[in-house]
Amino acid sequence: MKCPNCGTIETRVIDSRIAEDGDTVRRRRECPECQVRFTTYERAEERRSLRVIKKDGRREVFVRDKILRGIIKSCEKLPIAYDQIEEIAAKVEKQLRDEVDGDVPVALIGQKIMDELKKVNKVAYVRFASVYREFTDIDSFQKEISYLLMDKGNS
Repeated sequence: MKCPNCGTIETRVIDSRIAEDGDTVRRRRECPECQVRFTTYERAEERRSLRVIKKDGRREVFVRDKILRGIIKSCEKLPIAYDQIEEIAAKVEKQLRDEVDGDVPVALIGQKIMDELKKVNKVAYVRFASVYREFTDIDSFQKEISYLLMDKGNS
């Protein structure tokens, strides 16, 4: 594995653990040249490919990193560990692969991400929902927060 800091090709594995989802191996690595430590995640490559049906009808190959980037953005400056974000992305991908064969609507992906974020952090959920649902005014935010508050009273 190449060091992200100095580019040295040979790095050393310090620790390996199976992530909570059971499908991912988390490895802590150290570069022998610059002593920087970093984490990598290893997963088996899926044989079945998913394609995403975009809002405008276009289709593109499912890319897990897009989910990860969206979740990271919604969790920015919140007390949410990267491991937790990684688990959400892995869980959503697994759900999609288990439930859908072939083409998956982007709406389903967004809903599954929002369902998971709602369990972890309400602010991250509202941030993600505001981009995903394309909130255009303060009323949209107020409506979503009202739903959250009503849901909190029922749980």
